[in-house]
Amino acid sequence: MRNAAPVSTPSRVLPPNDPRQYDDLAGEWWRPDGAFAMLHWLARARAALVPPASEGDDLLVDLGCGAGLLAPHLAGKGYRHVGVDLTRSALDQAAAHGVTVVQGDATAVPLADGCAAVVSAGELLEHVPDWRRAVAEACRLLRPGGLLVLDTLNDTLLARLVAVELGERLPTVPRGIHDPRLFVDARALVAECARHGVALRLRGVRPELGGTLAWLLRRWRGGDRPVRREPRIVPTRSTAVLYQGHGRRSG
Repeated sequence: MRNAAPVSTPSRVLPPNDPRQYDDLAGEWWRPDGAFAMLHWLARARAALVPPASEGDDLLVDLGCGAGLLAPHLAGKGYRHVGVDLTRSALDQAAAHGVTVVQGDATAVPLADGCAAVVSAGELLEHVPDWRRAVAEACRLLRPGGLLVLDTLNDTLLARLVAVELGERLPTVPRGIHDPRLFVDARALVAECARHGVALRLRGVRPELGGTLAWLLRRWRGGDRPVRREPRIVPTRSTAVLYQGHGRRSG
């Protein structure tokens, strides 16, 4: 039995949540068993909340788009997909997957008010030092009736235990990718969205247990066997760790 090849790790030591980690891990984005495997699972679950475009020029703005992992799951829905991210190496990969890319900060997006039918903020807010400004920007970009979809980590002791103390010890999760001081209280997020005219509804989510254990076992065994099926993200009653939100802008 062979051990799996380790995930690429940065040769330099960086502070938790340092954006330069994404340059050091640029080769991991599209590896099925790579450092960002769970982001693929979450992208699929987030895209499931997005209905088909109602008009041919509907714009979907993907904040914190990374390497464009949402793009395959939006295929056929009819949106113009614009991705915003700080990291050039990730944006280059997103562009190769059909995303129109904009290098910029999620707290100061260089796009017009009300331009978007949908704004996606997937696994972004827990990486932003001022998540309230990112929420304000996401809501600003939405046209009246536009849809906000997001997922993030809750500001709880349980989330810190699961996502950092346990999660970052898994062989596919880079150490220091999170700073738990930036995790986002679910009630505060709902209130902040309401301030900007978006009635956000939340539900807890998690990776399915059986599929995740099978994936980890296959990952540990190594080899070049293709992924049969990615683990699914499924609803759970509790929002105490990972949660998903969606809501429309009033007006």
